[in-house]
Amino acid sequence: MSGAQAPAGKRERTKAANRAAILRAGSEAFAELGYGAASVRDIVRRTDLATGTFYNYFSDKESVLREIMDDVAEQIRTRARAARRHSTDLEGFVSDGFRAYYEVLAADRRLFELLRRNAGTIRAMFDEPAVFAGYEELQEDLRAAVDEGALPPLDVDYLTGAMVGAGFEIAVLMLERDPPDVEGAVAFVTSLFLGGIERLR
Repeated sequence: MSGAQAPAGKRERTKAANRAAILRAGSEAFAELGYGAASVRDIVRRTDLATGTFYNYFSDKESVLREIMDDVAEQIRTRARAARRHSTDLEGFVSDGFRAYYEVLAADRRLFELLRRNAGTIRAMFDEPAVFAGYEELQEDLRAAVDEGALPPLDVDYLTGAMVGAGFEIAVLMLERDPPDVEGAVAFVTSLFLGGIERLR
């Protein structure tokens, strides 16, 4: 029995390693060349795999980018939501959520080069399920904050859209600085939204 399981386990590890190698190579290619200029061949060249092996895992370069961004969105969703839920006041709710978001982007040089070079392509992916789930979670957290009295009664739909849109655009600008100015970006966006929320009271 254990002998029969070993090959299957090895196959699964090989599949996982191949998929990870393709995603890593895709990140590098999109960061260096830009999504529009990068080809499947450019991705494959950055691995030890054959072109045919690529197509065992992904149908095209778009599916590679989508999986990369799904993974990033999941990291951001998890960390930002935990930060918001552990906050003890409105300022922490705003600043800690954005800080978690920006720290994920700034921590990986390849990732922030990819985002910096492909911001337009990534903007067009805002309707993707993983990204939209993050939008819905922020919306839920804002509604809960209104219900608990931490936020004044306001239009949660507008505020969610504003926080997602401004948050992304400020992230792009933050990543253009060397080094990325996480704390400056967090301070700016926090002041922006706290001031706006105060006016809405």
